[in-house]
Parts: sequence; C-alpha cells; structure tokens
Amino acid sequence: MNATSHQSDPLRRARLRWRARRGLLENDLIFERFFSRYERDLSDADVGALTRLLELGDNDLLELLLGRKEPEGDLARPEVIRLVDTLRGV
Repeated sequence: MNATSHQSDPLRRARLRWRARRGLLENDLIFERFFSRYERDLSDADVGALTRLLELGDNDLLELLLGRKEPEGDLARPEVIRLVDTLRGV
C-alpha cells in the first residue's frame, strides 16, 4: 500500500472513526459494529464510499442503513451500494 492509504495511516483511521460518530444512537451502534468487524479490511475505495455516506444527514443515513431507502443519484455507485449492504448486515 502507498503511504497515503487509509490502512497505512493510523491518524486517517482515527479521523474516519471520529467522523462516523453520529447524533443518532442507532447510527453510532451500526458504525461501531461495522468498524469492529471490518476496519482492518477497508480499502481506500471503501473509505471513499464511507466518506460519501458520512456526508449525509443522520436521518437520511439511517433510512439507508435500515433499508428504507436505496442509494440514488451520486450514491448509486457500486462501491457505495456494496458498503451499504455490508453496513446493513452488521
């Protein structure tokens, strides 16, 4: 991996975890389980997809994570859809 990758930079991993802290407990619980299981396996593409998801408001994000909505528009990319599926399964 290159020096700028997510996995090679503990500070980037910590920032991503911090950014995933949300105002809704339900989102926090999902992300906590997700990071516990998958953090060490995240690719830079996964981090990019996760970053896109974290730009959503808490309620919109929760709707996606609970399967009440599907990724659409800029979020309807294979890497985001795959990540949403993984988050739904935790």
